[in-house]
Amino acid sequence: MELLQSDDYAKYLLHGQREIQQVLQGLVEGRTLVSAHVAPGQQSFLTAIIQVEGDHVVIDASPDELINQKVGVAEKLVCSGQLDKIRVQFALESPSAFTLDGHPGFRAALPTEVLRLQRREFYRLQTPVTHTINCLIPVVQADGKKSIVEARVVDISAGGVAVVVPPEGMQFSTNTEFTDCQLTLPGVGSIPVRLRIRNLFRLTNRNGIEMLRAGCEFIDLPGSADNAIQRYIFKVERDRSARERGTGL
Repeated sequence: MELLQSDDYAKYLLHGQREIQQVLQGLVEGRTLVSAHVAPGQQSFLTAIIQVEGDHVVIDASPDELINQKVGVAEKLVCSGQLDKIRVQFALESPSAFTLDGHPGFRAALPTEVLRLQRREFYRLQTPVTHTINCLIPVVQADGKKSIVEARVVDISAGGVAVVVPPEGMQFSTNTEFTDCQLTLPGVGSIPVRLRIRNLFRLTNRNGIEMLRAGCEFIDLPGSADNAIQRYIFKVERDRSARERGTGL
């Protein structure tokens, strides 16, 4: 995953060594899985930070030796994970093979900055794979023609949505606003919303297809729409909790 644009980029960047150590140590203590993207290249794998000591970080190696070979010669690893429901992203420069207590891994210098992408004001729900949420977005194509893009919603909160769209043919950039969008929620129906893009990522799916992930905020969301979204989030979480308890209610 590669961060392309963010209008709040500076606001969410940490530069202090102690703060960065605390964030990364939180990932260690939470045994948080981290997605690592080998740059340059298209290879990604799941790993975890296993040690933060001084000005260096050690991450777990991949069970796939071919991936490890690519990591060993990579310029950097772009890593992302979640800490207390807030997504964090950082880059590890020139990772080198390292063994910690007999366990294979990679060692790199402590990142000089960490980007925290999500704010705490709104609880964000990752949309269930069994209930696809779509948002119809009117866009202007590169040739000036207008069309409707059906974007898949990957997470939603009372403050906005993150959608996945094709990377080409659309004028997507931070601070771009889209009016007359239609957000469709299962069991609720279509809700008219106005969106503003706050950040953009380029990501590659497991099948190798490249997409854009756009983090959008709602603009002037009507109270009725806000209530409908809150009810939907509450219902999904309630159903999920019921399944985890084994009641099925």
